[in-house]
Amino acid sequence: MLLGSGELGKEFVIACKRLGQYVIAVDSYNDAPAQQVADEREIISMLDGDALDAIVKKHQPDIIVPEIEAIRTERFYDYEKWGIQVVPSARAANFTMNRKAIRDLAAKELGLRTAKYAYATSYEELAAAVQEIGMPCVVKPLMSSSGKGQSVIKSESDIIKSWEYAQSGKRGDIAEVIVEAFVRFDSEITLLTVTQQNGPTLFCPPIGHRQERGDYQESWQPAYINPEHLAEAQFIAGKVTEALSGAGIWGVEFFLAPEGVYFSELSPRPHDTGMVTLAGTQNLSEFELHARAVLNLPIPEITLLQCGASAVILASEESNEFHYEGIQNAIAEPKTDIKIFGKPTTRKYRRMGVTLAYDEPNTDVQQVKQKAINNAAKVRVVNGK
Repeated sequence: MLLGSGELGKEFVIACKRLGQYVIAVDSYNDAPAQQVADEREIISMLDGDALDAIVKKHQPDIIVPEIEAIRTERFYDYEKWGIQVVPSARAANFTMNRKAIRDLAAKELGLRTAKYAYATSYEELAAAVQEIGMPCVVKPLMSSSGKGQSVIKSESDIIKSWEYAQSGKRGDIAEVIVEAFVRFDSEITLLTVTQQNGPTLFCPPIGHRQERGDYQESWQPAYINPEHLAEAQFIAGKVTEALSGAGIWGVEFFLAPEGVYFSELSPRPHDTGMVTLAGTQNLSEFELHARAVLNLPIPEITLLQCGASAVILASEESNEFHYEGIQNAIAEPKTDIKIFGKPTTRKYRRMGVTLAYDEPNTDVQQVKQKAINNAAKVRVVNGK
């Protein structure tokens, strides 16, 4: 049973179906991307614990795979007692669905390097936290995804705007936000980390990415990182995932600064920046790796086959009727591809697809990234049939 049925869930379902699995895809609206390829679907609010319990009892799945944050994850502990495997584990899901739990685990319990941070449950507390942390600083809801509700405070006048934006972008009913000092970093990476039930922890080649409005715009693999810093990032990722326990793929995000690696965030599932692996950069995509780890199937190795990049295709306005223009032009060049997610509605800045580009492993990945960006610009989401 997949809880959350977006574009990442869709690719995961496809990977599971290729391994002979029967999948029930759950979301809050009908015809979500993963529901289009699953065997069955359910439409509920996953913040309704009773409704969640009801469909779990109805289908009695062997495995529950969360794909989003807006879930009553505390119910997962009961599901494990019922004999259901929760991915990666009930503990991991409860910690990582809430930025407070995972940040305190990393900074306080494990002693890892993170940005200075504080919490706030009201505008007044946010103003006090900003004074403590200093400006500029970053504000994020404790529960959100894809950058929703995140903003940067640069002046006093930004504080109320950031508080209101965080509340509008939060998932669930938790109003609390985290305030982070602005880290002076050179770049960001995602280190996809695979934990196994009966095997060693494995790491994918690092993925670079660029964000706008807190959401990724392009990603590329491999991203250059100082070997010493890469070893540090792998150590941190291994330490955090071991503390959380369970099998699956994790998207562990880091800031790369001159003084070393800063742990940023962690997702216990395929990561949006990891869609670059759909370009064939690895012998197994992040979705195939997740499926194998979840099903306790062997992963002999993760091998970089070529360099690649992804760039997002965004909608510009809200609509229930739309079509795509420019797809033919976007894939006219060799070593390019496109993935349209199949979302039934659009809204401003909603991610509707990605373009992919790839080349030989010794090719300049920046050139490949630019090709993906150029091709994404050729695709338009147009209102009307």
